[in-house]
Amino acid sequence: MKTLLRGRVLSFHADPSETADNHRYIEDGAVVIDGGRISAVGDYAALRAEGLREIDHRPHLILPGFIDPHIHFPQVQVIASWGAQLLDWLNGYTFPAESRFADESHAIRMANAFLDLLIDHGTTTASAFCSVHPQSADALFAAAEARGMAMVAGKVMMDRNAPESLSDTPQRGYDETKALIARWHGRGRLRYAISPRFAITSTPEQMQAAGALADEHPGLHVQTHLSENRDEIDYTLSLYPGARDYLDVYDGYGLLGPHSLMGHAIHLSPREVARMAETGTRAIHCPTSNMFLGSGLLDAEGLRASGVPLGVATDVGAGTSYSMLQTLDAAYKAAQLRGCKLHPLAAFHWATRGNAIALGLEDRIGTLEPGRDADLVVLDARATPAMAMRLETVETLAEELFLLQTLGDDRAIAETYVAGRPMKSRPGRCGGAFWDAGQTRAAAPAAAPAREPTA
Repeated sequence: MKTLLRGRVLSFHADPSETADNHRYIEDGAVVIDGGRISAVGDYAALRAEGLREIDHRPHLILPGFIDPHIHFPQVQVIASWGAQLLDWLNGYTFPAESRFADESHAIRMANAFLDLLIDHGTTTASAFCSVHPQSADALFAAAEARGMAMVAGKVMMDRNAPESLSDTPQRGYDETKALIARWHGRGRLRYAISPRFAITSTPEQMQAAGALADEHPGLHVQTHLSENRDEIDYTLSLYPGARDYLDVYDGYGLLGPHSLMGHAIHLSPREVARMAETGTRAIHCPTSNMFLGSGLLDAEGLRASGVPLGVATDVGAGTSYSMLQTLDAAYKAAQLRGCKLHPLAAFHWATRGNAIALGLEDRIGTLEPGRDADLVVLDARATPAMAMRLETVETLAEELFLLQTLGDDRAIAETYVAGRPMKSRPGRCGGAFWDAGQTRAAAPAAAPAREPTA
């Protein structure tokens, strides 16, 4: 059935940091959904039709669904673990939690809870690391398929510097990844990501196996970590003494390119920055995680100026929130600490179209255009008393967006649509104890206050 969503519609067609002509805002707008795709976007008066099912989200904003290009699915019970930096944090918290994913029932329960948490926070697509266990990837892909979500994911490959319960071998990592690719990649809206966790936990033989997989399956994503922490860099170079720098480890095994996602990328040399730009390799900014673990502040502006494509992500569980709103708030603060400014329009472009570009999926998601997949988020700037009080003085669209990213969280997500289906308020969700299946949301008020559509 065709459905018309009515509300204040906002979508980006260019990066606000590059041009003033960057977005389309429709005060009384509509998005028409047909068969999981967007069929029309425009003024409500022009798109309304007799017999067309309508859902009125006024006075809320309707945007493309948020995209999270770096997150760890097995760390749902690791988030908010106190007091460590990267390597100690992995050994003390992450590895014990990930060991539990050998249990298929645990993996299935966590997969359903994880995806419901993403949906609660307005995220419709993510690039996720699974544990080393193939069943963890099976659980996540199956849960995503059941929801109709566009998901990028892969089991991590680790054959050293990890507990035995989390270690595969170069051959087993290759074989299990190969089987998962055959089972899940291209099935519905699912894509596989070859996932050597990072150079420290893979031998040269396993890195060679990861490179072979990338060569055999061109176009697949590669996701890993790069230069998050200075101790990590030193340890990596001690393990790969022939490498010129950290990036050169991945480069030597053919793991760079426009489908390669390098989480963090904080402490890069000029040579590494130039090589990332040359190969189109993506840097993924993880601001809440970087500050939580004391890893450092990413030079986002410098990377952009050098031509490195840049995404922004939560990095749960070292990241401290599933919310892309809170992640944008942290990115703003990280920029402030570097003496730079992140404009609200640029921030929301980053979490939607910008991250779609980082994933190479901008032809399917990240914008509200006819033919695109109908993944949307509905934002309520009155979600809490503090937000409602501040909104009384807001005069521009940019001010409202900044209010949302500064004070907003899952309560500001009025609804999340995945392939045209409302998912946050749906009954019978799979999260079990994480959700009351009888919970629904009240209809939004009909009147919409005017918002000046300029910065």
